[in-house]
Amino acid sequence: MEISSLSIIPPLITIILALATKEVYVSLLIGIFSGSLIFNGGNPFQAILTMFSIMGDKIGGNVNILIFLVILGILVAAISKSGATHAYGEWARRKINGEKSALGLTSLLGIVIFIDDYFNCLTVGAVMRPVTDKFKIARTKLAYIIDATAAPICIIAPVSSWAAAVGSSLPEDSKIDGFSLFLQTIPYNLYAWLTIIFVAYIIFTGRDFATMSDSIKANRKKFLIPEEYKLNVEAEENISGNGKIIDLVLPLIVLIVSCIIAMIYTGGFFDGKSVADSFADCDSSQALVLGSFIAFLFVAFLYIPRKIISFKIFCESFRQGFRAMMPAILILCLAWTLSGICSKDYLNLGGYVGAIVNQHSSLMIFLPMILFVVAAALAFATGTSWGTFGILIPIAFEIITKSTQVRFSEMLVICIAAILSGAVSGDHASPISDTTILASASAQCDHLDHVATQLPYVIVVSTGCILGYFVDGLTENGWIGLVAGLICVLWLLQTLSSTNEKFEQIHND
Repeated sequence: MEISSLSIIPPLITIILALATKEVYVSLLIGIFSGSLIFNGGNPFQAILTMFSIMGDKIGGNVNILIFLVILGILVAAISKSGATHAYGEWARRKINGEKSALGLTSLLGIVIFIDDYFNCLTVGAVMRPVTDKFKIARTKLAYIIDATAAPICIIAPVSSWAAAVGSSLPEDSKIDGFSLFLQTIPYNLYAWLTIIFVAYIIFTGRDFATMSDSIKANRKKFLIPEEYKLNVEAEENISGNGKIIDLVLPLIVLIVSCIIAMIYTGGFFDGKSVADSFADCDSSQALVLGSFIAFLFVAFLYIPRKIISFKIFCESFRQGFRAMMPAILILCLAWTLSGICSKDYLNLGGYVGAIVNQHSSLMIFLPMILFVVAAALAFATGTSWGTFGILIPIAFEIITKSTQVRFSEMLVICIAAILSGAVSGDHASPISDTTILASASAQCDHLDHVATQLPYVIVVSTGCILGYFVDGLTENGWIGLVAGLICVLWLLQTLSSTNEKFEQIHND
């Protein structure tokens, strides 16, 4: 399809409807169908065929992720039934002193599990949700911590599946090592570093604001669990085994180690490649299936022979685990389909955005800031960081190589960092993003509540990034921009949290 402004309509309809109606499934379906109608010139029958054709292709292409979700759901259910999660929760209640310690441990675990954002989201939530529930921490805040230590951590981790996505987005004739370029962008990835600082601030000061503050206050009065997850809570409380903490720790270690080994295996490590090249070339979704299935077999042999749980109870975990993952699976399938209808083979939203960027490429001093904003908007609309990399990195490379106004190497690194940073920012805020969906599913909180409470925090950090990349463009020095962005975010945090406290005090008086 030719490049057209109509390509922005499907994601726009989806986002507006989702926020207005609080019904994410129907909103996604309407957005998908509207895009299919546009592509097919208003023919409803052909639009239906196109919609389900894209859905079939997307589900088939991402089936490993769906299998991984189901296996992980079964693992979580089995561990819960064993009593190991309950034992860990009781230990945590004695050893962890309160909300700060619980959230601090959650963020630390999110930083440690940096190899893949999907794996990060689901593992951190499964392990830490029972602990945060003990202290009546709002699940919206848990979801934010999970989300904020997933993609923002992966995008600055050299050994992760994300390095491959960045490297593969460079033009084939660029003669630049993608992995080396990725390493150079790490210090200048403002959104990642400022998000880490932001998370540390709200955990250790407890000075939340905006919709998150309202959610936390509501949960202090009455701890809120969405209706769709209450059955899961009842099932988790229905402990059948006599598992100990070791029965939680060992499966988690096996899961992490198995996934790491599976990643380097699929990347060719055992065929002679280096560890860095193996991670860069790995098939992360296939590796997650392989690693999770090994952990699944380990749990079976760890529990059943020792009579931690019976074979019958273990088999019941299949149904419970699948049911727990159904909301995430359904939203993911619809989000992938929406991304498909916006792809270059259909409405070509990326081409439309790319054309706009090219038209304004002469303003070189504003280029890092422009690329950040465009990347954020594109990732927000499509729900994909990696797709945004693939669209904008070649455009930035072409603009910079044709310019004689800037130092090539330094400005290229800054601009690529701005694209990566903006893509993660938009992905973090988007209600149709994979990781946003998985974070709310992992925390077992209402998806749109997670989006609404997370959005003000993303906006604050993104504001600091916009200032930082503007300074980068003026100075062609990424370090100065980082300092400027940090000062901006800290000032906004102090101002907004103080304003919130004053408002609460006036309200209480």
